[in-house]
Amino acid sequence: MSKKLSHLKSPDLLPISQSDRKITPLGYSFMWVGMVVVLATFAIGGAGVMNLPLPMVVLGTLIGSLAIGLFISLTADIGIEHGVSFPVYMRAPFGTIGTHIPSIARGVTASMWFGINTYFGSTAMNGILNLLYGFDNWFVCFVIFAALQIVNTALGIKAVERFADLAAPIIILISCWMYVALSDSAAAQGRDVWSWVESPVTGGAAFTAFLVVIFSNMGFWATLSADIFSISRFMHAPRNQKNWFKRNKSSLIGNLVALPLTQAFMVLIGGVSYIAVLNYDPVVALQEAASGFALGILLLMIVLAQWSTNIAANIVPAATVFSNVGGPKFPFWAGVITSGIVGIVVQPWNLFDIIIPVLLFVGGILSAIVGILIADYYLLRKRRVNVPDLYEDNGQFRYASGINYAGFISWIVGGVASYYVPSYSFLVGFVVGGGCYYVLAKYWWFAKYKQAEIEDPDDQKYLGISVGRDWVISDDTKEAPTKISV
Repeated sequence: MSKKLSHLKSPDLLPISQSDRKITPLGYSFMWVGMVVVLATFAIGGAGVMNLPLPMVVLGTLIGSLAIGLFISLTADIGIEHGVSFPVYMRAPFGTIGTHIPSIARGVTASMWFGINTYFGSTAMNGILNLLYGFDNWFVCFVIFAALQIVNTALGIKAVERFADLAAPIIILISCWMYVALSDSAAAQGRDVWSWVESPVTGGAAFTAFLVVIFSNMGFWATLSADIFSISRFMHAPRNQKNWFKRNKSSLIGNLVALPLTQAFMVLIGGVSYIAVLNYDPVVALQEAASGFALGILLLMIVLAQWSTNIAANIVPAATVFSNVGGPKFPFWAGVITSGIVGIVVQPWNLFDIIIPVLLFVGGILSAIVGILIADYYLLRKRRVNVPDLYEDNGQFRYASGINYAGFISWIVGGVASYYVPSYSFLVGFVVGGGCYYVLAKYWWFAKYKQAEIEDPDDQKYLGISVGRDWVISDDTKEAPTKISV
């Protein structure tokens, strides 16, 4: 008689083999182009130019984007090296049961962003239909747009990349057109976008405003820095490549080139939009600055951008989390639908006014998880992971009834610390969370619950693709075998 499949072994959560890693460096960079074009990015620019000249806002964005791009690259190696997703690896620092709590927090956050971006895109879709046919009902557009994205994502990661390949060149071209249209509108009103400041601040206040721009950008992408390996596990990477930089080439190009450049340009558009019409929402700004065919094309870019953003940055991570919580009988497509439902229930049309404070708060909470992940993966395990036990109910990651208390204590301490210094939330959450976890895990928790890869740091046993291994997990309760590919 066959044994019952463990809830830890959902088919959609098993390690991805090298032959199934289809995302190319260009494909991943194109994903970033689409992911960056969201209302929150424009809001950072609009809020920034209220206190700083536009060049300083762009500079702060580049600094923040490069910094968060580095963190994203560090955590992306988990997926590239071992082919595992966020909720699966989180079993190491949080336990086989404990993983659900931070994972659900990330899944709900991603679903909320899905709702926000869908609403933003639906207003642009409504603008196009109103322009062409006189139709005016944003909620109908919202429902239709949400359904299209859910179906696209349910078709799998390759469909996500293909859409990004289609959308990214269009987004780049139309973004340039958008910048010109908004700049001309500002110039017609006698406003020089590169020197105009509504409420100039100086001294310490200016420095604080500059830091808010930096950490707003970091907080915005703290979500992906925590769970980028749900995507990076699908990236093409060379076998038997122990050089970290060469193995992570696809990730580095996207995170340190495509992300900062696209983010800076979209923040620039948000700033110019605010200068032109005193509203950072480019849908509103464009309806005042353009008309006819030009307006329709510009609004189409907004729709494509939200679509591309949501399926890669929000629906895929959220669906992966919900599939993990639901177990083997809750497949990826069911997780996709769940993320869509959550994104609608939170009523995203009511969240815009608090978007910057939310970015800083959520960034601080998630940055503690990033710190914990990096401390666990690089400092304690030194990239070696007993992957088969991640899928075992009674393996080394069961800890105390499925919970790693070192991880939870560190997450709480890091999150609370970040809350009290919102302007520096990401940095504080990362350092406090990661530092606390390293001390507690090394000198307390792992002294009590021995970890095989720490006790015996053998490359051939516990590394993945850098030694040519595809992790293969059995579909029963026996010890999972591994396959060495040469």
